[in-house]
Parts: sequence; C-alpha cells; structure tokens
Amino acid sequence: MPYLVADDLPRESAGRRFRALLDRPHILQLPGAHNGQAAIQARNAGFEALYLSGAAMTASMGLPDLGIITVDEVSFFIRQIARASGLPLLVDGDTGYGEALNVMHMVRTFEDAGAGAVHLEDQLLPKKCGHLNDKKLADPQDMAAKVAAAARARRDLVIIARTDAAGSEGLEGAVARAKLYVEAGADAIFPEALTSVDMFRAFAEAMPGVKLLANMTEFGRTPYQSAAEFEALGFSMVIWPVSSLRVANKAQEKLYAAIKRDGGTQSMLGEMQTRQELYDTMGLHDYEALDASIIKTIVP
Repeated sequence: MPYLVADDLPRESAGRRFRALLDRPHILQLPGAHNGQAAIQARNAGFEALYLSGAAMTASMGLPDLGIITVDEVSFFIRQIARASGLPLLVDGDTGYGEALNVMHMVRTFEDAGAGAVHLEDQLLPKKCGHLNDKKLADPQDMAAKVAAAARARRDLVIIARTDAAGSEGLEGAVARAKLYVEAGADAIFPEALTSVDMFRAFAEAMPGVKLLANMTEFGRTPYQSAAEFEALGFSMVIWPVSSLRVANKAQEKLYAAIKRDGGTQSMLGEMQTRQELYDTMGLHDYEALDASIIKTIVP
C-alpha cells in the first residue's frame, strides 16, 4: 500500500529506478497503462515499469491525439498510475507543450508527479500519432534546444528524444536527428514508425551504444515483433502503448450492446471481473486492516 504508508514508499526516485531497470542487460518491457486500475493489473502480471501513452490518455477522455490536452491533465494520470502501481513510469510528453521554457515546466511537473522518464518528439503542432501521414517536423536545432532544456530541468528523470523523421527524411535523416539529440542531452532515442525489421536493425547499427526504444503499436506501420526480437535488433526498450485501452474499449462496446439488446447484463457476467476480484486487485481489505490498526492505536 505505497500510497498511504510512508515506510512502503520507494527510497529512490522514479527516475533513478527507471534508469536502473534500463541499465540491466535485457530489454525493458513497458506495457501501456491508461489508468490506475490498468497499472495495478500490469504490475500484478509481473511488469517492473509502465508506459503512459498520449494516444491512450486522450482517447480515454474522448479526444483525438492532436496535442490538445495540457500538462496538468497529463499529471493527473501520472499521479494515479504512479500511486496505484508504485512502478516507475515512462510518460508521453508529446512536443513539450511549447518551446524551451514550456518543456522545462513539463519536466518539472511530470517529475514531481512521479514520472520516471519522458519522451519528447520532434513534431510541430497539431501533432499526430506517429503512424499517421502528413506529420510536420520541427527544425532539428529547435528540437535539440528542447532536449537540452529538458535535460537541464530534470533531477533524475530519464529524457528520451523521439524522432518522426523516418517517414519524410528517410533513415539517414532520422539517424542524423537522433545523433544531434543525443549530443543535446537525450539519454535514449525513440525512432518512431519504422516500417521494416531491416530499418530497426540499420537504425540500431547507426547508433552504437545508445539506448533505443521500439514502439509495438497494433494496426500501425511497424511489423509485429516480440520483445525478444526487438532486443536481438539492438533495442533496449519496447512499449505497447494503446493495447490496454483497445482491449478495454472493445469489451465495453460489447457490454453496452448486450445491455441494449437484452435489457440487462446477464449475458456478460462470465466476462466480468467479479466484485471479489476487483476488491482483491485494489487491496480493499489491506486498506480496511490499516484503518482498523490506526483506530486500535488511539483508543484508550
């Protein structure tokens, strides 16, 4: 129960814990968690760090992923996921919500909310999902300035620079941008929307010694690869950004159709998390036991 009991809180910052996981020899697997409940379930499945996707976050709010939401709205999700799971969290920082000073504000706000890492992309607003067309790219020097600002603002937060240049500037252009971002202070690089295994391999070969993040989103431009396959290609991290939301949304769609059709939920009971399973996931009885223990200590 890390949220309520101070002695159960991690002693190290989320940034240091994320960096320690990243420095281990095997690829760091980061499933997307779009809310606190999903974060607990991912932790219970054995994952040691999580990812908060801007696409999943905005979709859960009924909005498209076009850079509409604010730093404070994202921080609400960071706090609930970090609080619920206790795990270090990589957060989608979109374009940084403005220029250099805005990026620094984002970094400080996200780190104070409990984030362990953030990635910053080189698109211009209105930004798009990396697997869509007609993305507008920032000047590479302007993006490098944002990366430098982020590195200056952080305490322990891991800074990952994302480049969307492969689709319009080719692999060479994406590599050139990535090298510039590393020089500016990025701890790792996220080459978005690579379209073949050969592109992943070539990018890794062009960036020796640099930590790299792969995006295994469904229904996108990247061919399906396992974590082990990405590791063999030279990547250090892999995210599944919107998967939890996709599954939850599909299940909800089926539920609402069943209620409308049947006038009730009886046909869906077998697909539901039971009351006991929900309480067990949240640790309800642990909270009750904590409450009872406090009462006992103050009653004469």
